[in-house]
Amino acid sequence: MTIFRSVSPLAFVAALVVSISVTSGVALARQGQRAVATPQNPAAPERFTVPSDGHPMAVWARRPASPRGAILLVHGLTWSTRPDFDLQVPGLQRSVMASLAAQGIAAYGIDLRGYGETPRDATGFLTPRRAASDVVNVLAWIAGQHPGLPKPAIAGWSRGGAISMMAAQMAPARVSALVLFGFLFDPDAQFVDVAAAVKPAMEKNTAEAAASDFISPPVTPPAVIRAFVEQALKADPVRIDLKNDGEFNFLKPDRVTVPTLVMYGQQDPGVSSADAGKFFAKLAAVHREMVVLPGADHAAQLEDTHDMWISAIVTFLNRPPVRR
Repeated sequence: MTIFRSVSPLAFVAALVVSISVTSGVALARQGQRAVATPQNPAAPERFTVPSDGHPMAVWARRPASPRGAILLVHGLTWSTRPDFDLQVPGLQRSVMASLAAQGIAAYGIDLRGYGETPRDATGFLTPRRAASDVVNVLAWIAGQHPGLPKPAIAGWSRGGAISMMAAQMAPARVSALVLFGFLFDPDAQFVDVAAAVKPAMEKNTAEAAASDFISPPVTPPAVIRAFVEQALKADPVRIDLKNDGEFNFLKPDRVTVPTLVMYGQQDPGVSSADAGKFFAKLAAVHREMVVLPGADHAAQLEDTHDMWISAIVTFLNRPPVRR
């Protein structure tokens, strides 16, 4: 893992990582700890219905008996919590929730409106601010489940990273840490609205769409792709309808004050290293780190890079406090 660490908004502090690369002249190497792989846990996770402004949100959980922390996982554009973060693959451990629980972290996942087992609301569409508000409400509920623990962290994948960042900006007091995986952007760019139909299209999802993120054969066992396609289509047979993406212009790295981990796969076609540098440099968080996963692509948490992905998050959540 290539890691760039900063504990000051004014300077990058380099740290040791597994592989050495150079970005903007700053990078050394650190040996990352491997997460301990746990036996596959095919038992269904806990399921909760959490009201958010009167709407029933499906929330999934895998929790150790005595957790030392909690995290909320926010899925991406097309698929809901269970295929993204609780994938069951025969003979392989690929459940993010189970791996985090094995490390002592209570792992929760939210199905946003219209995804998985959360119904659409009356509009039939989902907007960024609505999704972020639901995340903030679920964070408050999670905190109530663990009154003796620190506030929950939040981790978002791809579009879920944008939603997570928006939630962290809206309600920083609800969040102990922010993890952005497969999501960053050029801070000088603008998000634009895409014209939405008057009525939701309700298009069917496809096997091709489910397999599209797996682009790195060296780290992608065929069994993982087969399992993901089957479980993703079962969980989300109909594609969500979105609108008002211009609301993402609310996102400003220099307004993110909670400790932040930015993480992406070296082979992720949707991430520019130049944008990553600009984004990371503008983060206002006193404690911030960037991790580049070697050989990984956009679905690193599900592939043979799973342990590396888990280790990066667990290490970040277990970081020592910053001394001011």
